[in-house]
Amino acid sequence: MTATTRPTGRALRATVLIGESDLWHHRPVYTEIVHRAHAAGLAGASVFRGIEGFGASSLVHTQRLLSLSEDMPVAVVIVDDEERVRAFLPQLDELVTEGLVMLDDCEVVRHVGREAAK
Repeated sequence: MTATTRPTGRALRATVLIGESDLWHHRPVYTEIVHRAHAAGLAGASVFRGIEGFGASSLVHTQRLLSLSEDMPVAVVIVDDEERVRAFLPQLDELVTEGLVMLDDCEVVRHVGREAAK
């Protein structure tokens, strides 16, 4: 699939839940995931910052003023066809030492991007 080919129809969504302060070689893990997904030619990846959450440690992270956390939850969402997402999983295994990786089927009904700057 080239950069101009966009998936439609059945697809696989990978959602990676990690901490904002998780690092990979002094770089945020979410940044490394996005850059590797881009290098792998995946259709897209987005990072969403949570406002409150907890995980396996049961420690609640929140942005409320009285208990402001420096390690807010983030979700990295990647969507592409199943084969391409599954081929990317070994990279997630390498990068995600704490967190949760989920896969679920989805349907892409529209995938339209901007034209690249010339």
